[in-house]
Amino acid sequence: MAGVPLYAQFINLLAALLLLLAFAMLTQRRVLSLINLFAAQGLALTLSTAIVAWGTGQRHLYVSAGISFVLKVVALPLILHRLIRKLDVRWDVEGLINVPTTMLIGIVLVVFSFNLALPISQLATTVSRATLGIAMASVMLSFLMMITRRKAIPQVIGFLSMENGLFFAATSATY
Repeated sequence: MAGVPLYAQFINLLAALLLLLAFAMLTQRRVLSLINLFAAQGLALTLSTAIVAWGTGQRHLYVSAGISFVLKVVALPLILHRLIRKLDVRWDVEGLINVPTTMLIGIVLVVFSFNLALPISQLATTVSRATLGIAMASVMLSFLMMITRRKAIPQVIGFLSMENGLFFAATSATY
């Protein structure tokens, strides 16, 4: 990785963290922990957007990073925490399938996403073109989380996490 600029290495690190957090959200069965993982994923997304802005010199991405921080790290988790307190919902999330099977399906989805993104990544001219597979895998894992949960709040968090993956793909793969 000697030829890869430092900012691209940080983006790759945050992409790996984003994928790790998507797996953690997929396996998490407590609602409060799921909201905290969503906030951590939003923070990783905000940092990656700010690093892309710094590395490429595109100032409008700083505005995107700021809005992302306010909404995804502060406002949405606070709203979800308040909603859980108001509804007195502190239960474990019931999944339609068990955790080991969900993890195996998640691994298959990650492999599928990387293979699907490979031809597109080879045509990309940006330095962080490897992040497209990670972003697609994050979207697929979030979709899996949405369809394997029975309750509405974890499904909403899955939907918001899917949007995080799409935003990450837009900022890191295309600048």
